[in-house]
Amino acid sequence: MTGVHVILIPAFEPDGRLVELVRVLRDGPERAPVLIVDDGSGAFYRDVFAAAETAGAVVVAHPRNRGKGAALRTGFAEIARRWPAAPVVTADADGQHTPEDIRRVAVALRRASGATPTIVLGARSFTGAGGGAVPMRSRVGNVITRGLFRLATGQRLTDTQTGLRGYPPPVLPWLQRLRGDRFEYEFAMLLRARETGIALAEVPIATVYLEGNASSHFRPLSDSVRVSAPLLRFTASALLAFAVDTLALLLLHTLTGWLLFSVVAARVISASLNFAVNRSLVFGAARTVPLRTAAARYFSLAGLLLTASYGLLTALSDLGLPLPAAKLVTDATLFVVSFAVQRAVVFAPARSPAERSPAPMPVWE
Repeated sequence: MTGVHVILIPAFEPDGRLVELVRVLRDGPERAPVLIVDDGSGAFYRDVFAAAETAGAVVVAHPRNRGKGAALRTGFAEIARRWPAAPVVTADADGQHTPEDIRRVAVALRRASGATPTIVLGARSFTGAGGGAVPMRSRVGNVITRGLFRLATGQRLTDTQTGLRGYPPPVLPWLQRLRGDRFEYEFAMLLRARETGIALAEVPIATVYLEGNASSHFRPLSDSVRVSAPLLRFTASALLAFAVDTLALLLLHTLTGWLLFSVVAARVISASLNFAVNRSLVFGAARTVPLRTAAARYFSLAGLLLTASYGLLTALSDLGLPLPAAKLVTDATLFVVSFAVQRAVVFAPARSPAERSPAPMPVWE
């Protein structure tokens, strides 16, 4: 088992800053191996990658642009082949991550120990200290993803978009299976970490933006939508179920005049539709979780949420909160709980014993 970490840099249309970063890292005291994944940059950038190879990096290439997530998976697989059991530190190719901060994350990764593998995140403060003013698109992107992350998991992170991350060897097989080809890959990694038995830790790093971060390929609107897609699909599914529940209730009551029957039947119809949509389209569990298992989990959760809704609504009303406000707080709270439980339990595929009890992360000397 090697004690040297490998530095993985996914790169799309880089400039000379990539070459300079490789030179500094390879000339440093650790002389850590550097692997660059050319994510389909094209012939115009061949000289940049050739110079990076001359500076000491190993370069592998995608024939076409596939996205940062795909480039990271390619890199993790190549590292597992070339440097088995080595920890990995990922960095961006655009000069945002200084060699000192890359080493700081590597040191924190070596020091992390215990039974729980830990992903170390290089967290920017977004104050612009040391690197000029923080561009608005970077502020907006981080605020959106940070809020979504806390909404979905209840955890606070300073920087959910950082590309400077440290990974212990036990998590690399999981990272190669994780879905997502673009920027949503790194966000999905954070969302799925806890349920997979992986801890998250942050190390403060400098906030560096050169030329207004013009070289960044993150698109605030489209990539934020891509990052938040699971939660957006879940919201759309819930709204669809609400509409079907309302229409079915009105139709059945008109036909039968029996309110109790209409309420129960409408709820069964809407819940069944919501279950089918969530299983197939929101969480993609149709192939990984048996129908009977998922249905038992889902309708058990529905019963628990119904009980919790009544209890929370009663408690808030007893505290003097007006009924409409109490209803809003109750539904918003249980919406978040429902999303988290459905993602982590209801539609989560069964894990192997090794995944349920991840191997301890080694402490690298």
